[in-house]
Amino acid sequence: MRAAVLDADLVAQVEREMRSVPDPEIPVITIDDLGVLRQVEATEVGGQPGLRVTITPTYSGCPAMHAMADAVAATGRAHGIPVEVVTQLSPAWTTDWMSEEGRTKLRRFGIAPPTGERAHAARPGPVPVGLQLRVVTCPQCGSNDTEEVARFGSTACKALRRCLSCREPFDEFKTL
Repeated sequence: MRAAVLDADLVAQVEREMRSVPDPEIPVITIDDLGVLRQVEATEVGGQPGLRVTITPTYSGCPAMHAMADAVAATGRAHGIPVEVVTQLSPAWTTDWMSEEGRTKLRRFGIAPPTGERAHAARPGPVPVGLQLRVVTCPQCGSNDTEEVARFGSTACKALRRCLSCREPFDEFKTL
């Protein structure tokens, strides 16, 4: 496939706009903050210069992926650029890909960001299993005295928790 010819400044602007597309389920965080948007590359799309955008779902059944892909494609179309959105399943998405800014945004919104050690650190051999109690900090008052109420919260990627200090319920973005 021959290289596509697009204005580099326009491509940079469109990529910035694509990276700022909000998550449809948690609109305070972008698909870039989540690490869902993996790559934007100039290429030929339908016989003309365009962009191929690679996204990776947070989990294989994530219902928000179609909305994310549609928003990314619409961003390119708004600038007259055809877009091919490719869903890449491997390597699997991990909360390690979330930006620190995204974690801060979640906390400010009242959702506990993923915690703990890197979920998919590159280690050869068996996967270690920890038997320690997972500590999740309340995004409302900062207390570590919290409990899990339900393994699934408002979406499958979140758990429902309650703070035993301030008594407020909150979502926790699961570590994957």
